[in-house]
Amino acid sequence: MSLDGRALTGGWRRGHPVVHGLDVTVAPGRVVGIAGPSGCGKSTLVRMLALLHPTWAGEVAVDGTPVRRVRYGAPAPLRRRMGVVFQQPRAAADPRLTLDDLVLEPLRAAGERDPRALGSRADELAERVGLTPELRSRRPHEVSDGQLQRACLARALAPSPAYLLCDEMTAMLDASTTAALVSVIGDEVARGLGVLTVSHDEPLLAAWADEVLRPWGAQRTPVTGASAHP
Repeated sequence: MSLDGRALTGGWRRGHPVVHGLDVTVAPGRVVGIAGPSGCGKSTLVRMLALLHPTWAGEVAVDGTPVRRVRYGAPAPLRRRMGVVFQQPRAAADPRLTLDDLVLEPLRAAGERDPRALGSRADELAERVGLTPELRSRRPHEVSDGQLQRACLARALAPSPAYLLCDEMTAMLDASTTAALVSVIGDEVARGLGVLTVSHDEPLLAAWADEVLRPWGAQRTPVTGASAHP
């Protein structure tokens, strides 16, 4: 069981790929780090693995099942195997929702309607990520970036995914919030969650990840055929 990217190639403008023939495997209970400078293609890689952006070549396989379509074209059970936390929480959060509703968004989208089940899950996740009761009824513009990112992490964990993909998750956070969220994820890893985290913060990756892949080296030009198999 693993999340695999095999010979992934892709980008945003045809003829200008930012990911070239990259192999990466995220196994349960492990943290894989991807290091590289800003603009080199790390976020594109995350979106490809999260089934949010198409590959030009290669394939993504979720627990051995190749997935050839993205977004709502991909099978829902496989999409729900993955949670994603993006770099900019304000761009990833619906400004009309309270933090509680934001956290519960994926569960409601999956068809959960039981108020007691939703309330219990919201309580559990809020406690886990450190959202105090007075914050939970606020909307994104009423909280700090760090508080909103806590809610976004809770949202990613709400459906109990098998894999968590973090796209520069801590780039906008202070040291204490970074430590708190990494600790939350560490507890989930101990329970078997597989994590891919991309960052240009080498000290953070060295402290957090079981292994760190540097497919772009010190340059912005991707290299071909890098591998992150454990």
